[in-house]
Amino acid sequence: MPSQPSDPSYTVPGLRTQDSGRIIELLQMRLHSLNDLHLTLKHIHWNVVGPHFIAVHEMIDPQVDKVRDMTDDLAERISTLGGEPNGTPGALVHARTWNDYSIGRAEAMEHLGALDLVYTSVIEDHREAMRETEEVDPVTQDMLIEQLRGLELFQWFVRAHLESSGGRLSTRGATTETGAAGQAAEQARHQP
Repeated sequence: MPSQPSDPSYTVPGLRTQDSGRIIELLQMRLHSLNDLHLTLKHIHWNVVGPHFIAVHEMIDPQVDKVRDMTDDLAERISTLGGEPNGTPGALVHARTWNDYSIGRAEAMEHLGALDLVYTSVIEDHREAMRETEEVDPVTQDMLIEQLRGLELFQWFVRAHLESSGGRLSTRGATTETGAAGQAAEQARHQP
């Protein structure tokens, strides 16, 4: 895997190459994260079963398309800043700090429970990148804010299936995908 130079040889006017180098690193990790999310969403789309199959199956594909658009925006911003976006599977696997999605063929509620945790992780990391770009590059921050708007909306779609009429999320307190999946399935069994 080719290594990414820490500081590009050029960047956009008004931004120091050192600052641009750090932003490129942040955006590269966001690119890996959203490429992984795109693949995870397709995996869920292909492996969801049960009574809520069609609702979840059809809800996921528009999310896949929007997340893929987000990856394109990230890669183009990396290039604009003088970097070289790396979207290969090997680069993603080498750089990621998270494990593969852990749920295979499962009922819709189980996948939605696990996906809630996936979205939480992606959103938290995106928010951190947004904070880090606030002072030095508001253009990049603006892009990240717009992506957060979409990611948070998608998580809301997922959580609408996981929320009780009393406002309690079935995934509350879950720390693993399998735990969240189990909690979501358990709550679904007790709801009409």
